[in-house]
Amino acid sequence: METQEFTGKTVREALDRAAAHFGVPREDLDYEVITEGRSGILGLGAEEARIRVVVPSEDEYEEVTDEEVMAALKQIVSRLLELMGLEAEITITPTPPNAIDSSEFTVDITGEDLGILIGRRGETLSALQFLVNLMLAKKLGVPVRVTCDVEHYRQRRTRSLQTLALRAAERVAETRQAITLEAMPPNERRIVHLALREHPAVTSQSIGEGDSRKVMVIPRQ
Repeated sequence: METQEFTGKTVREALDRAAAHFGVPREDLDYEVITEGRSGILGLGAEEARIRVVVPSEDEYEEVTDEEVMAALKQIVSRLLELMGLEAEITITPTPPNAIDSSEFTVDITGEDLGILIGRRGETLSALQFLVNLMLAKKLGVPVRVTCDVEHYRQRRTRSLQTLALRAAERVAETRQAITLEAMPPNERRIVHLALREHPAVTSQSIGEGDSRKVMVIPRQ
C-alpha cells in the first residue's frame, strides 16, 4: 500500500491539498491524521497539520476518455472566466511525457490583461488550478491532474528558476559556501532540485516548514 504525506495549517487544508493533487473528491480519500497541528503563541511553536494519505488506485475509478476530460475542462474553465468577467482563449492539451510537472493535461489561457489570473508570484494561478482540479474531480469522479497556465507564465517561471539555480550553483562551487534561495511552493522547489540533480559540484535540499520552505544549494563533499 503506497502512501503520501500532506501538510496544511489545518487538517482540512491538508486534505484539500491531497484532493487537488490526486484529482479526487476530498471525501474519497483514505487517510490518517499524523498531527492536528497547532497555531502556537505569537507564531512561536506553531506546527502544521500533517496527514498520511493512501494513494488512490486508478483501477477504483471508471475510465473516461481524453475527449471527455478535455470537454469537461473547457466547460469548467470557461465558466470560471465568465464569472470573473474575463474573455480569453482556452487551449487544452495532454501534457507531454517529458514535462517537469506530473499533470496529465495542461490548460493554456491566453488573451489581453490576464495578469489578474496570475497574481503575485503566481498565487492566483495556483488557486485557480486548485479550484479547477477540485471541480473536475467532482464532475468526472476520476483522478485527473491538471496544470493551468496563463500566457505561458509557468514556462517563463520555469526558465527563470532554472537560471537562478544554475547561477547559485556557480557561486556555491566557487566559494564552497552554501546559499539559501527564497521561499518557494513545492512545484517551484522541484524545478530547482531537478535543475541541479546532475550538477557535479553542488547538491540541493529543502529546509524550513510550510510556506516558508526554501531550497538550500550546498557544495558536494
